Amino acid sequence: MTTHMKSLNFKLLLLLTLLFPFYTNAQDSIPAPTLYDRHIERYTSLWENLIPRYSKIQFAGSMGMFSFGIGWDYYRHHWETDLLFGFVPKTARNLKAESSKKRHTMATFTVKQNYIPWRVPLHKNIDFEPLTTGLYINTLLDRDFWVQSPDKYPKGYYFFSTRIRTHIFLGERVTFKFNNPGRWHKSVTLFYELSSCDLYILNKFGNKYLKPKDYLSLSFGLKFQIL
Repeated sequence: MTTHMKSLNFKLLLLLTLLFPFYTNAQDSIPAPTLYDRHIERYTSLWENLIPRYSKIQFAGSMGMFSFGIGWDYYRHHWETDLLFGFVPKTARNLKAESSKKRHTMATFTVKQNYIPWRVPLHKNIDFEPLTTGLYINTLLDRDFWVQSPDKYPKGYYFFSTRIRTHIFLGERVTFKFNNPGRWHKSVTLFYELSSCDLYILNKFGNKYLKPKDYLSLSFGLKFQIL
């Protein structure tokens, strides 16, 4: 028995002795990364960070009837940045007959920053976000609206822009995660938001009779997580 064990140990030692040079040679054959390789790695990493992480659809919110866009999340998914394009359809609501004929469909562009402090797991595939907040800047892509008042108005007559509005919002979300690797999206998030803009807030402080429906906007949306 002792002779057999010695023979087995000798064979294992001989095998390791034969394989060790091949292992060290394989390690030595791997070239060290050059300055060019490190530069390319940083370059590709930069472009990879610019790839949108999700897409989003939002209804209302003073940024158009419907808005569509892309976004990026970072810092452990606590912060998000959205770029959204929307449209305001032609409508005759609250307009006189002669004014409604001049009304046309308008496009909007919105830059939106979201903050999500925490998430509450409701299920292994469902997360609840009890608070989302942030701000967004919206502009109408239309020449009928202006950033600075035209010369036809007396200086100081309008102290605000009719084209650009700044908004703040609060909301909640529910996220449904997918375990199916064949799906296009990793998860889908349903959300709602209550928002108001700078002009509405100023009007509220100056007009105590205004009700919440006069200065608050309710919106709904879907977020499709891709990466």
